[in-house]
Amino acid sequence: MKIDVTISVTPKMVKDAQGNLKKAFTGHLGTHFDVMNKIFPLEYTELEGYVFDVSHIGQGEITLSDIDMSVIKERMFVAFYTGFVEKVGYGNATYFNAHPYLSFQLIEELLNRNIAIIGVDFAGVRNGKEHTPTDQLCADRGVFIVENLCNLKSVLGDKPSTACHFHTYPMNFTDMTGLPCRVVVDV
Repeated sequence: MKIDVTISVTPKMVKDAQGNLKKAFTGHLGTHFDVMNKIFPLEYTELEGYVFDVSHIGQGEITLSDIDMSVIKERMFVAFYTGFVEKVGYGNATYFNAHPYLSFQLIEELLNRNIAIIGVDFAGVRNGKEHTPTDQLCADRGVFIVENLCNLKSVLGDKPSTACHFHTYPMNFTDMTGLPCRVVVDV
């Protein structure tokens, strides 16, 4: 079964996002990669991966102890379901400024395992001033971050985590810091 985990962008969402995030005009609208001066490898369009239910965190920090790192393999798409996008809605100030985030220790461990993509159902793996430098750190290690996923609960069902296959297709934009993309999961 295929599940689309890409936000369906409406005119109202565009207006809200552009009112709360200046970069929404330049490729950062809806589900997208922060490319950070890198080129998305076509090998990353189809990846094995894992989705982890970390919804118990709320708007706090997601740590190593919140997921089973033993299932993470090289060149995987690792996604985190918090339910945040469904709870607060996409595009408002709370969505962009008060979202959950990954601990630096968790990010470093994911990078050490040479994964390919980190996917989140919120606005970034870190908040505020830490957002862009962390995206660059990941990109410099060959890891892309896909922000603003949705429907990850449908992928999980009633399980705390699940293996699946990700299809990820970014737009072919050049010289942009964000690349809108479509992400579909086979479960």
